[in-house]
Amino acid sequence: MLRFSLSLLAASALVFLPLGLGNAADNNGNGAWFVPKAAQPSAPPATHHRAVAPVAPVDAPDMGEAEDASPDGNESEAPQTPPILPLPAVPSSPAVPKEAPPPAVTLGLISVQGVMQLSTAAQEMQQVLGERRDRLARLVQKEEAAWRAEQQKLQVQARSLTSDQLQLRVRHLQERRAKDQRDFSNQARIIQEAYQVAFHQIERVLEQRDGIIAKVAAAHGMNLILHAEQAVLHVDGQDITEEVADRLNKVLPHVFIPADGVDPEVLAKSGKMPTTADEERLMQAAQQPAATAQAPGAGSVVRRH
Repeated sequence: MLRFSLSLLAASALVFLPLGLGNAADNNGNGAWFVPKAAQPSAPPATHHRAVAPVAPVDAPDMGEAEDASPDGNESEAPQTPPILPLPAVPSSPAVPKEAPPPAVTLGLISVQGVMQLSTAAQEMQQVLGERRDRLARLVQKEEAAWRAEQQKLQVQARSLTSDQLQLRVRHLQERRAKDQRDFSNQARIIQEAYQVAFHQIERVLEQRDGIIAKVAAAHGMNLILHAEQAVLHVDGQDITEEVADRLNKVLPHVFIPADGVDPEVLAKSGKMPTTADEERLMQAAQQPAATAQAPGAGSVVRRH
């Protein structure tokens, strides 16, 4: 069975994920203030986990080193021997029968980020949801300014208020802040999930078993597709980015985006359209007959990593 080994849309997710909202710590330490990402000052780049080179084992310090040292300060000359440990038996690997070699590699390249930049559906998603994100950022900034003004006003009036009055005003201010944080956090979640709904439509059209990338690759007889960013040199005809983007714009010129303020989770429970839970069941059901019915070399599978 030929397989196209792809890590689709992993890089583009970094480019097309501007909708996350962060927290800005309050100067008075009264809890985190929820501020969309667009409203915050630019943060340093996120730190990505990288593989760490193996470190040579370091011998544990010898707690009796001081005692073993000679009176004149010279260390003991006796060499340290490693401990003798058990060596359980392990099974031997059986011989592997000789099989037919895989087909010769016909290489293709694709820039997923380039496809997303050329996609009209992705551009629409960015414009619509970007406007919602920016509007939420302005609302947060406005409410934060109003809250701080009330806080400063209360500090000025504190001397003229009784202890009970002051505690009541402080409690009301804290309740207002907590309610704002819940409301803004919920609105941010709705925008983020709307983005996921829209983005997943592009993802499915591109990387399904019979998706655009698999069909374009098959049309050119390609059986191995790599990210274009991984290639230092390639020849004309190997990069299928523009062809995939052209076909994507014909197949999916627009994406469904939940209406402004509509909670995608509530929409999923309404039964008006399939959900991601249905998708998982359908994929599991399709994999079982496909595994038995598909002959070797009869098709290709787009795999995620």
